[in-house]
Formats: sequence, structure tokens, C-alpha cells
Amino acid sequence: MTELCYTHIKSPVGPLLVAGTDEALHFLSFPTGHKAFGPQPNWQRIDAPFQEVRRQLDAYFAGDLRQFDLPLHLGGTAFQNSVWKYLAGIPFGETRSYGQIAEALGRPKASRAIGAANGNNPIPIILPCHRVIGANGSLTGFGGSLPVKEFLLRHEGALHQCGSPGAAIHPQRSIR
Repeated sequence: MTELCYTHIKSPVGPLLVAGTDEALHFLSFPTGHKAFGPQPNWQRIDAPFQEVRRQLDAYFAGDLRQFDLPLHLGGTAFQNSVWKYLAGIPFGETRSYGQIAEALGRPKASRAIGAANGNNPIPIILPCHRVIGANGSLTGFGGSLPVKEFLLRHEGALHQCGSPGAAIHPQRSIR
């Protein structure tokens, strides 16, 4: 495997760790939450490969970017990759339930497997797993913490006045 480099990017939810190569982004980690992690011992701190990632994340948090366009390295199973690619197509400001994703992927009984794949998403925000909610509209688990999930959904306008997310279904876009 190619040695990864990393940097930290300031954001309203704290410094985000991003890691990858010159060719693709491999990981994004929040500073808190049960899935947070730091740089691995064999990673090198190099900022240059992440200029476009930084630009797009800054634009997203400024409200000027709704769809990321970055080369990504998705190292999961075929099933995980299908879920992660689906996530990339959930439009800004909208949500989906695990069941809706399972139906859309032709696996109607796979809600739990969808949840597991969603929980292993290596590139949150960019692959917007925060847009996945419970069938009853609840903000279910999120590796970056539920307050961060709520912040991201509010930032995108996906939480209605009463605090419940919307879940309209629209065609999915693809990622590269």
C-alpha cells in the first residue's frame, strides 16, 4: 500500500484529520466521537496534497458548496462501496433512512447491513453518512457524535422547525 500523508483542516466542528495520497482521499476523521482517530505512525504530515480538499470543505462550511467533487479511495467490500456511493448521491439538505437505502440498493431486508456500512464510512461529510437517519426520523448513531450530526444537518437545512429531518427521495448522482 502507498504510504499515506495527512493534514488537519479547521472546521466549525473542530479540526478534521484528512489522509490520502496525491491521487485520492482515503480518510476523514472528526476530532471527537467514537470513530475519531489520529494519524497513524507510518503517515507523514504533508499539507500540499490536500489543497483541493481544504478548498471544498471550506466552501461547504461557508454554504457555497453542496456537492463534493474529489477523487476518493474506497477500500471497502463491494457492498460497502455500493452504500458509500449511494451516500454521495443523497442531495444536500435531504435525508434518507437505512430502509430507504436498502430498498434503493435492491436489498430490502439489509437495513442493519446498511447501518454497518454507513458506520464504517471512511470519508464522512464528503460521503455524507450524516444524512442517514432512523425510519422514525431520529438522529441515530454517528461516528463524529450526535451533536456534530445535528450541526451538519442544520447547516444543510435538513432539520425542520420541529427538529425532525425530511426524507424525500430523489435520483442519485454518481461519484468518481
